[in-house]
Amino acid sequence: MELQYRKINFLWIALIALVFTACGGNNDFSPKPRGYFRIEFPKKGYQPYSEGCPFTFDYPKYSKIEPDRSPGAKPCWQNIQFPQFNATLHLSYQPVTSKKEFNQLVEDAHKLSFKHTVKATSIDEGRISYPDRKVYGIYYTIDGNAASSAQFFLTDSTHHYLRGALYFNSEPRLDSIQPVLNFIKKDVDVMIKSFKWR
Repeated sequence: MELQYRKINFLWIALIALVFTACGGNNDFSPKPRGYFRIEFPKKGYQPYSEGCPFTFDYPKYSKIEPDRSPGAKPCWQNIQFPQFNATLHLSYQPVTSKKEFNQLVEDAHKLSFKHTVKATSIDEGRISYPDRKVYGIYYTIDGNAASSAQFFLTDSTHHYLRGALYFNSEPRLDSIQPVLNFIKKDVDVMIKSFKWR
């Protein structure tokens, strides 16, 4: 009986020791930072766009251009899709028929860019000027968790006007899309630098 009593005591002591050693480790239960998937960027490469619209430009080989099929879309409204990044650069072309219409288009571009001030931390304007090709405009860099991070318009100031707006098809979170945004902004720069009116 005494031997059986000792076995039971030993088992209880071993069980209690096991519970204390299992729970007595590191008690640091701080939350871990959110992680994001590693992004594989394609090799930079460009091809010309010259599809019957009154302009040409170079665009990335890893993107595809589709006509805008949204209600109210006009001829030469195009969407440059970046499927691997879930992003779209919307391009809308408008022929200019009067000085009043031109001024209204420029004002609309300004209003559409600054409509993001609710979520943006800053909006910077950069002038675009290539007099040899008669390409002028403004590039809007929108920082923060705004729906669109880059917008611009290009014009020859008399006959042509093209507006571009980059959108990601997901909830805007600058900390997660910043590397992709920087990558695509370089493509937008190439597009603008290679842009020509016909």
